Amino acid sequence: MRRDQTTGVFDEISRSGYYPEIVAAGLQDALAGETVLAHVVHHEPTFERDEIRRHMTVLVLTASRLVLVHTDEHPPDDMLPQPYTSTTSEAVPIEQVRSVVVTRMVSTQTSRLAEAVLTVGWGAVSRLDLEPASCSDPECDADHGYTGNLTGDDFSLRLSATADGGGAVERLLEFARVLSAATSGTGTAAR
Repeated sequence: MRRDQTTGVFDEISRSGYYPEIVAAGLQDALAGETVLAHVVHHEPTFERDEIRRHMTVLVLTASRLVLVHTDEHPPDDMLPQPYTSTTSEAVPIEQVRSVVVTRMVSTQTSRLAEAVLTVGWGAVSRLDLEPASCSDPECDADHGYTGNLTGDDFSLRLSATADGGGAVERLLEFARVLSAATSGTGTAAR
C-alpha cells in the first residue's frame, strides 16, 4: 500500500508561501475527500518585462484520479482593475489518461540528470499544426491541400536540476512512475 501523502502535499503548498490558502482550497475541493498517493508541487517565478509573475502547479494522484491545480498571478485587465490570482483545478479519471510521456535530459559531460519533462495526455486538448502540402516536382504549381500533425497537448511539466534542484527532478520522475503504474491497469499505484 502506498503511503498517504495528503498531509505532505498540503505542507508543501503551505511552505511555498504562494497563496497557500487559495491553492490548498482549490486542491481540497478537487480531491473530494480522496487520499493522495503521489504528488508534485512546482512553484515557478517568471519574468515579464519589469515584473515577476509566479505560477504554481500541483499534481496529485489518487486511487481513481489525476488532479491538477494551477495558480497564476495576473496584472490588472478589463475585467479586474487590480492584480489578481486565478486557480484552476481539473480532475481526470485514471482510466481516461491515454499517455504518460517522460523525457530525461542527461548531461553528456557528467552523466547526471539535468532535466525531466512529464507530459500527460487524456484527449481534452489537442494541437493541430498545418502546413501547405507539396510534391517533389519543382515545376508543379497545383494546390495539394494541407498536411499536418495532431498532437495531444493536455499537460506538460518541465523541471530542471539547476533551477528546481535535483530532488525536484527525482520527485517528478517518481510521480511519473506511480502514474504510469496506475494507468497500466495492474492497480499497482495503490499498493
